[in-house]
Amino acid sequence: MEAWDVNAADLVRRAAGKPIRVASKSLRSRALLRDVLGRDGFHGVLALTLSEALWLVGTKLSSDVVVGYPTADRRGLARLAGDEEVAAGITLMVDDVAQLDLVDAVAPSDGRVEIRVCLELDLSWRPLGGRMRVGAKRSPLHTVDDLLRLAHAVQSRPGFRLVGVMGYESQIAGVQDAPPGRSWRGRMVRSMQKRSWAELSERRIAAVEAVRKIADLEFVNGGGSGSVERTVSDVSITEVTAGSGLLAPRLFDGYTSFSPRPAAFFAVPVVRRPGPGIVTVAGGGYIASGAAGDDRLPVPWLPEGLTLDKDEGAGEAQTPLLGSPADDLAIGDRVWFRHAKAGELAERFDQYYLVRGERLVDTIATYRGDGKTFL
Repeated sequence: MEAWDVNAADLVRRAAGKPIRVASKSLRSRALLRDVLGRDGFHGVLALTLSEALWLVGTKLSSDVVVGYPTADRRGLARLAGDEEVAAGITLMVDDVAQLDLVDAVAPSDGRVEIRVCLELDLSWRPLGGRMRVGAKRSPLHTVDDLLRLAHAVQSRPGFRLVGVMGYESQIAGVQDAPPGRSWRGRMVRSMQKRSWAELSERRIAAVEAVRKIADLEFVNGGGSGSVERTVSDVSITEVTAGSGLLAPRLFDGYTSFSPRPAAFFAVPVVRRPGPGIVTVAGGGYIASGAAGDDRLPVPWLPEGLTLDKDEGAGEAQTPLLGSPADDLAIGDRVWFRHAKAGELAERFDQYYLVRGERLVDTIATYRGDGKTFL
């Protein structure tokens, strides 16, 4: 929890007075969300799915939840459209008229409450005349005109209210610019990010300015834990999203702009000793989402000096670990690991154990511990 406190304070410092919307998928625990939302500088939630947003608003955790991705959850849409109080606290993400059509098909506008809408602007970088695309494949709304056309469509459509614009600069927020042991890649990434930022910030400012002429926007959201300083420097931004920076998983070890303290770990017991310099732990194969690669693997953290076996990696049933510290481990001893991404461990474990110093101060439920999984 000391690391959690330091990371939270550092995110607020980096945000330079702009509120931080908490990415719930990076925590997946209502207790952790309550903790951080109770701190100065944090306000509102960016949820993974509509069903999660309905749960968070329904349990009074937050009255300001933006669904970070478009939804095709018909049951959820029906519930949203039928509850004025819930609908007032949830904003849907939209990047296509067909998504509005789906809402109307589930609940026609003449018989439902008003639905709050946020448009997502694609902030990928497209150099070489658009022949390359650098960044996540998200919204189809790339140009100012693209965004403005959909804004007009929302404004002219009964039963919807345009309240926000979002853009996630994934090639900056989600890419290490100083990956350990790969200085050449770091130089390439920093060059890409500098050129990408110059293009996207100019485009976003123009897009937001155009939309503000036809809609009274409540918020303009951007960024992630890896780009907080850059994102808040954009004059069009009113808030920034962050979440992973609170727990500091392995993928956040290689950034020049900040150095968060690792706060979340999992432990598995030694169950075999196959030979000198080798132990085998039970399970441990908690692989992070995304493109498969070594950077998605969990890594041994304590005792220091252990490494994964390249032939077996991290396994569902067992994980062999190599290194001289293995000879000092007995059957039943624990090995501590760091996961590659924040939040995903909560899909595996029912509880987080909160520790200060060497004292266990609380045991709290993850979403899984609350009996919830949101797909």
